[in-house]
Order: sequence, then structure tokens, then C-alpha cells
Amino acid sequence: MDGLFPPPGLFPLPGRTRVEPAPGVVLLPEWLGAAEQRELVAACREWARPPAGMRQVRMPTGGLMSVRTVCLGWHWYPYGYARTVVDGDGAPVKPFPAELGALARRAVAEAYGPAAAEVAGAVGYEPDVALVNHYPHGAKMGLHRDKEERTDAPVVSLSLGDGCVFRLGNTETRTKPWQDLELHSGDLLVFGGPARFAYHGVVRTLPGTADPALGLVGRLNLTVRQSGLPGS
Repeated sequence: MDGLFPPPGLFPLPGRTRVEPAPGVVLLPEWLGAAEQRELVAACREWARPPAGMRQVRMPTGGLMSVRTVCLGWHWYPYGYARTVVDGDGAPVKPFPAELGALARRAVAEAYGPAAAEVAGAVGYEPDVALVNHYPHGAKMGLHRDKEERTDAPVVSLSLGDGCVFRLGNTETRTKPWQDLELHSGDLLVFGGPARFAYHGVVRTLPGTADPALGLVGRLNLTVRQSGLPGS
């Protein structure tokens, strides 16, 4: 477990330059330009429309997640994937956009560079599913692992709107050690390799930190993955 993290103090909290807070984890601040951010916000608004639109997910315990989610390519529900919104309106899931796949492949290539050959699934990355999460003010997400996929290919995370405090944990438990990172609009976070199945979550958002030109209240997070499922 401790091998995922360097000794304390080796990696400071990220500023506005590239940082690798743990093996397999790369943060590229302001990776998306202003125009790309506006285009993605507009696309998210379209994806959020019903049928198979944005919804609050009900957990097996009965509680509702504070974020609202729309899925592309495959529909995620606790804890699996389907081609229809099995826990909602039953509509077919929206298709995974080719443009988003190309953006995610570029993200992985630029995050890892020549070291991509050493990261499982980074070479030949073929994402086919995305979760778009909207965090209104006060929303958060508990520590969890993205483990429904049948591959250890990297996860690509894009931030839009308000910033947040993102908690990167270890691969074994929801307890320490962990690191808290600030993510802001336009930031790219890629995690794969030894950190692919690390626990992670959002401690809190940072209301009022978004560029007003985005016209977005709260935070949007696009999480792009390769499912490894049959028929992908």
C-alpha cells in the first residue's frame, strides 16, 4: 500500500505546472483551452437532456448521490454497466462520441509521453464509456474505486467550472495514506498503472472559482474509461 506514495514532502500539492503525485498519476493543469472548455460544456448540456439524461443515482443503501450523472457508451449503475438506463427511464444509453474518444487518447499520450509503454493499456487506448458528473454547490463524492471495467487501462478525468479538492487515496483501503489535490477548470488528470484502482473522491467543490464566461454553475467532471466489455 505504501509503495503508491513517495515519502512525505517529495511531491508538493500541485501548482499550475505538471505534477505526478503518485506513480501512474499525472496532472496537467489548464490542459483544455477556453474554447475547448466552452465546447465541452455545450456538449454536456445536450447529453444531459432526456431520454437517458442526467439523473441522481440511488445507491444500494437507498441514499441518493449528491452529484447528477449522465453516461455515454455504456450506462453505469451501482455496480455494473448496461446498454440501457436500467435504474432510470429504461432508454438506450447515449452513444460514446468519437470526438471524446480522440480527446481522451490525446490526453493519455500527452500525460505519459514515451513512458506510455510502461503503463498498462496506455498504448492502443480505446475508451468507450464516459460518465459526466455535475456537482452543484455542496456536492461531494466519497472515496471509491473505478473497478467495474474489465481492463486496467487508464482513466481520463477532465474538470470544468468550479474547482474542487480531489482526494487521491491508496489501492487497499479508504483510510490514509492519501493526498489532496486542487483541480480547476481545464485540468486533466490521468491515473493508471499502479494507481489505476486507487480509491479517490471529491472532498468539496470550490464555489465561485469558475470563469463566468463558461456560463456554468457548479462543477462538471468528465471521466472517460475503457470498459473492456464484450461488444465494445
